[in-house]
Amino acid sequence: MPLADIGAGQISYERGGSGPPLLLVMGMSGTFSHWESHFLERLQASFDTIVFDHRGVGLSSPMPEQLTTAGMARDAAALLSALELDSAHVLGISMGGMVAQELALAEPGRVRSLALGCTYCGGPGSSLTGQEVLQRLAAGMSSGDRAKAVQTAWEVNVSAGLAADEDATAAFHAIGMRRAVPVPVILAQMRACAAHDTSDRMAELRMPTLVVHGTADEIIPVANAEVIHRHIPGSRLEILEGIGHLFFWELPQHSAELVRENAALATAPA
Repeated sequence: MPLADIGAGQISYERGGSGPPLLLVMGMSGTFSHWESHFLERLQASFDTIVFDHRGVGLSSPMPEQLTTAGMARDAAALLSALELDSAHVLGISMGGMVAQELALAEPGRVRSLALGCTYCGGPGSSLTGQEVLQRLAAGMSSGDRAKAVQTAWEVNVSAGLAADEDATAAFHAIGMRRAVPVPVILAQMRACAAHDTSDRMAELRMPTLVVHGTADEIIPVANAEVIHRHIPGSRLEILEGIGHLFFWELPQHSAELVRENAALATAPA
């Protein structure tokens, strides 16, 4: 897997497909392998997809002493520059959605369209993961049993229906066992999410924006999608009934189509 030199470090990434560039920004504790394969394949039919690992993950450089969503957004912008891309469509999920917000706010000319999945902007009405779910995740991570930690993460990230799907469960486990994110990195990412607040700047966004969220999301409550939608003029809100946090694992074809439809607005005639 190639490494991009971003000046202060290196970012590990993979690229595939053809069409306009689409930068996919992964969430907390995830790697670029966590983009569900059928979802990614559908996107690659329409886009030149770029997936990458945040600092501290995989072969990317160690994370900085202070990890912030704004800092991760600068890394994402630097990756685009390293790949000689002036702009790209951007999809961010969960923590990656927070990073995508910061990228779009800092460098709006580089973001052709913005898709924000299962994410959070801070401010009044917003809320992060509840204590019960955090305690379940912490118990899994601290158990010393990698398989148990992966299984716990799987169960809280998807709906009960998908959690019972043996093939999907096996695919998620294979990724988690092959590509583990160090616990200190996950904790630093969690702190970065807790400090994130773009709520008073979101109205500045003018690119076509999709906000998508599942009603069965245990990681970031679905009410956050309504908050983000209200903040961004002209944004499109898609609420997925009965779907969990990893909506693109549950509905890969529909999720890819939503991203395509939103991206098409960036080039549609006025």
